[in-house]
Amino acid sequence: MDIFHLLTMIGGLCLFLFGMNVMGEALERRAGSGLRLLLGKLTSSRTLGFLTGLAVTAVIQSSSATTVMVVGFVNSGLLTLGQAINVIMGANVGTTVTSWILSLGGIESSNVFIRLLKPSSFTPVLALIGIIDYMFLKDSRKKDTGLILLGFATLMFGMETMSGAVSGLKDVPAFQQLFLLFTNPVLGVLAGAVLTAVIQSSSASVGILQALSSTGSVTYAAAVPIIMGQNIGTCVTAMLSSVGATKNAKRAALVHLLFNIIGTLVCLVLFLAVRALFNPAILGESATHFGIAICHTVFNVICTALLLPSGNLLEKLVCRLVPDTAAPEANAELDERLFATPSIALERCRALTGEMADVAAQALRDGAASILRYSPDLAKSVREEENRTDHYEDILGTYLVRLSELKISTADSAEAAMLLKALNDFERIGDHALNLVESAEELENKQLALSDAARQELMVLIRAVEEIIDLSFQSFLTNDLEKARKVEPLEQVIDDLKEKLRLHHILRMQQGACGIETGFVWSDVLTALERVGDHCSNIAGCVIDTARHDWNTHEALRSARLDNEQFGEEYKAYAAKYSLNAPMEPLKADI
Repeated sequence: MDIFHLLTMIGGLCLFLFGMNVMGEALERRAGSGLRLLLGKLTSSRTLGFLTGLAVTAVIQSSSATTVMVVGFVNSGLLTLGQAINVIMGANVGTTVTSWILSLGGIESSNVFIRLLKPSSFTPVLALIGIIDYMFLKDSRKKDTGLILLGFATLMFGMETMSGAVSGLKDVPAFQQLFLLFTNPVLGVLAGAVLTAVIQSSSASVGILQALSSTGSVTYAAAVPIIMGQNIGTCVTAMLSSVGATKNAKRAALVHLLFNIIGTLVCLVLFLAVRALFNPAILGESATHFGIAICHTVFNVICTALLLPSGNLLEKLVCRLVPDTAAPEANAELDERLFATPSIALERCRALTGEMADVAAQALRDGAASILRYSPDLAKSVREEENRTDHYEDILGTYLVRLSELKISTADSAEAAMLLKALNDFERIGDHALNLVESAEELENKQLALSDAARQELMVLIRAVEEIIDLSFQSFLTNDLEKARKVEPLEQVIDDLKEKLRLHHILRMQQGACGIETGFVWSDVLTALERVGDHCSNIAGCVIDTARHDWNTHEALRSARLDNEQFGEEYKAYAAKYSLNAPMEPLKADI
């Protein structure tokens, strides 16, 4: 083997790693909604957690990525430590799928149909289909499908290139002596651990081992300990990702490490016992692609079968190794580790936006209640809630901008844009709730009071605003187009009510029933409530925009008025419901 063979091998390795990375990222984007569905079904069930970890890893082709994602979930409070343990164990079995795919490269037969299963036979076709999808189709999902095929073709070409480049090593005595050293199980485990820690992928290191097996110098006695070590080396990624995380996130990463160390020690003892007692002849034979895939799978299945029932003991052990601190520890609301799976990070953003919506709605109700019956406790609650909406806007806005810069699907990009647009409206509703409290405090401090007629009219407007908040927020949280389309007619009724209430108050001032100072506060209150309706209209517009794949909110709202035949009927129904002469219904606010 000369320098040119070495360069060819390095080139093949680079193609292999690049192809695996491209294929994994494209698979994750293509299966984004599927991953959300899988993770959404996580329960305390050990079997379900195990199967979820297995399925997710099989999809994204990386147990390291799955484990990092799990550490992020635990850090954000989305998973308990017990659930995480089951998912991590499933991930270890899921990662064996890659070795079986790569084992196809070892097929040797003169039969035409069997030869068609060899990657070198069908990857050119996959590459052709992939490049057509990627270069000539506009749909992002089809482009991702093209990238999956191109990534797979690239990694298989890289595998073939590596195998061809190292084939000459079978005649090099030094190379044969090197793998004789690895028949020492301890050295083999160390070699596998170091290689995997460097490239941070057990799937890739198994692929490299399969490529080297084409030389015929890699015996099963050397391959088995290396495979065991690879499972320890893959823990490096998760351990690094847990730096700066919560105690439970650190425990999740430590579970991954302990699981693989304990499993390796147990299997290593069994391996040594079998070799000492029986010395099976197969250990001296040259390992094949299929043989390595089988060893990799059997090892991971044995480890999981041994330790899955002991998940509770592992949890207790890591809790002792990473003890709780005296002060309670808060979960991170948004974790950068989730960027490894953008669709899951986006789901977390949507969940937090839902929490923000709840806080904004409660702030508005408390603010409206304070106008009719002021209390310092209500004012304090509204200020706290308004601060929380500001906090949500800051963290979510920053996180979503960073998330949008990643390679995400068109659907995820559209949802991120919708969330970014809606954040400002939720935050402004919190601001208007605070404006209502300030108006209530002005009435209280100046010892002003609304007349009974004004209070009755204000309650009608507040009820209308409560309904538009419920409609718009529910349409946003559930993507309910029907509710979204009902918002605009109600917003128009609120606009009309505001003008009527302003006019009525002017008439009361002219009659001496209300003072000028009260009139100024009254105007501020009406303006705040009317603007809440405007923001609710914007939120509903985001839902309609997303469904239409059109980000012109004003055009969507205009269409709702002009093109929607139901607009007139719904407007009349709301106008009758919130007529100043209609029977009063109780407010949702506690007044």
